[in-house]
Amino acid sequence: MLTIKRLAIDTYPENTAFLLRRSNGYSAEQFQALRKIRVSGEGAEILASLALVDESLLLKPGEIGLGEQAFRRLGLPEGAQVAIEQARPPASLEYVRRKIDGDTLEDDEIAAIIRDIAAHRYSPMEIGAFLVACAGFMTTQETLAMTRAMAGLGNRFDWKAPLVVDKHCIGGIPGNRTSMIVVPIVAAHGLIMPKTSSRAITSPSGTADTMEVLANVDLSEDNMRAIVAREKAVLAWGGRVNLSPADDVLISVERPLRIDTFDQMVASILSKKLAAGSTHLVLDIPVGPTAKVRSQEEAVRLRKLFEHIADKLGLVTDIVITDGSQPVGNGIGPVLEARDVMAVLRNDADAPQDLRDHALFLAGRVLDFDPALRGGRGYARAMELLASGEALAAMERLIEAQGRQEIRHDPGAHVHEVRAGEDGRVTAINCQRVARIARLAGAPMDKGAGIDLLHKVGAQVRKGQSLYRIHAQSATGLGFARDLAAEDSGYEVTR
Repeated sequence: MLTIKRLAIDTYPENTAFLLRRSNGYSAEQFQALRKIRVSGEGAEILASLALVDESLLLKPGEIGLGEQAFRRLGLPEGAQVAIEQARPPASLEYVRRKIDGDTLEDDEIAAIIRDIAAHRYSPMEIGAFLVACAGFMTTQETLAMTRAMAGLGNRFDWKAPLVVDKHCIGGIPGNRTSMIVVPIVAAHGLIMPKTSSRAITSPSGTADTMEVLANVDLSEDNMRAIVAREKAVLAWGGRVNLSPADDVLISVERPLRIDTFDQMVASILSKKLAAGSTHLVLDIPVGPTAKVRSQEEAVRLRKLFEHIADKLGLVTDIVITDGSQPVGNGIGPVLEARDVMAVLRNDADAPQDLRDHALFLAGRVLDFDPALRGGRGYARAMELLASGEALAAMERLIEAQGRQEIRHDPGAHVHEVRAGEDGRVTAINCQRVARIARLAGAPMDKGAGIDLLHKVGAQVRKGQSLYRIHAQSATGLGFARDLAAEDSGYEVTR
């Protein structure tokens, strides 16, 4: 038996266990042969990757160190006694091998793979093999089976209401922070809209990152339920409440590999919406030359796949195809996006018109789910709620209910102006490029980092005039972003 020692080492997303190379009754060869071990005790168990330690100050003989993820998932206290043994490969890996060979898998085989992934029985390499095999070929039935399996694991909310609405954008457009405007509009109207969002993985900010500038988003399930009961809505980080946990594991491998197929996107999004308890969903598919979806034909194909899977799962959808040719709003990054959102909700004269218009359009589609409204009246109702200040009041109540952010976040003090190289008109903005520049500046981890867009497509600019302003909270971050912008600003200016 070994004694647990918690090690403050972040090994996300993997479980990692640490053992002294010597003095534990095993030879180094046995340690290296294990690769993955089963750690068990007091009715709990996890599978963990094994790392060997040669520094006796870190661990003593008879101790097993657990990284943060492994310690939390095992759920036993420091000092508890556990046993280790070599972990057997999951039986479902045989199905992965068949998928690699081009086979079509049955529903129960897909479910077994997803269960083992959610239980952290797969290594990132094995998950990557499964994702690449699915990217090569996946039937609609396999996509449906994957969505069902993912939604069936982890937590699942039931709001005890016939109408629970949600809105989702497939992403890829910087600054498109419409959810933080749609949710208070819908809440002010009285529909239930518990919005759970992820943190950004490859973008400069997600809804949770931006909302965190204003309020606490790390809410427990009980806290979320209480807020929704009182305010009809919430804007929270979904990772805390364990919705579709297999999706979080898959995403951690998908993103570095840049795997984002339509089938996996549909399974990811719809499984989260089902787990969140949604009954009706407005889905936004932006189309543009540097968006995730590049053509109208691709958008229609994706829309049909969403509709088919959602219908099979009993989720009512309204899928809209929108303009994704350039960033939305004036800010990219948590603080700058929060600034834009609040300017729209306050009806400020200088609020970004494109963000306001897009949010009102989507809010209107959500409100059209309300059977009490006449058909097509949702947009007019959304405008009323925004113009009257009722949406702003609903947002302020949400901020107070979730816990107003005590730390004031400001745009990063390290600033660099990216200027036009010639006179002309802005004819294109590369969404992927400006997003990458904002991330190199430090967004979203540094809340104040990002890009302030000073000109959008169609604007006339002079040589030397600032196109956008990079904000960073460190000189290093500013340097990285400035160098990338110098290679290619992401702006196309044509005479």
